[in-house]
Order: sequence, then structure tokens, then C-alpha cells
Amino acid sequence: MPASSALRNLRIVSFLEGATLVVLVCIAMPLKHLAGYPGATSVLGPIHGFAFLLYAWMLLQAISAGGWSRNEAVKCGIAAFIPFGAVFVAGLLKRKEAAMAAGRPA
Repeated sequence: MPASSALRNLRIVSFLEGATLVVLVCIAMPLKHLAGYPGATSVLGPIHGFAFLLYAWMLLQAISAGGWSRNEAVKCGIAAFIPFGAVFVAGLLKRKEAAMAAGRPA
């Protein structure tokens, strides 16, 4: 897969993973623990789990396409565990895409 496609796919999946994490932590977990409604996490938990696995897979594909420093890879990996970390990843990926489009090393 070309590096530009891998970055674009990673950015899309990053938003999906980040959105499901935020909804899980900010809505489903409080519903479960404060309102006694465990159905929210039992529905959203597997959806987020799938989104996380997809993100991890896309991150590995993007890294294997080349042009990644160890620092960038670690930051993107850690960001998946932090609510709103996808915002950070989106900025990093946008800069990498712009660098690739300009012909600079990413």
C-alpha cells in the first residue's frame, strides 16, 4: 500500500477509534456506573474494541510503508489510549501528508 493511502486510511480510522473511545468514556461508562444502565457499555464496548483493532492494524500498515520515526509511532500508539488523542494523531498525520505531498521526507 502506498504511504499516502496508508496515512489517509489511518487518519480516517483514527477519527473512528477516537470517537468511539470518547463516547465510551464520557457517555457509556457514566450511564453504566451512575445511572445503572449497563447496556450502554455492552453495546459500545465491542464497537470500540473493533475500532481499536482496526486502528492498530492501520497504524502498523502505515509504519511499514516507511517514513516514520520511532517517536511518531510511539506517540500514535499511546494516543489510542487517551480520550481526544485522535485529535493529536490527526494533526501529526496531516503534517506527514503535507510533507509527502511537498516531496519532503515525512
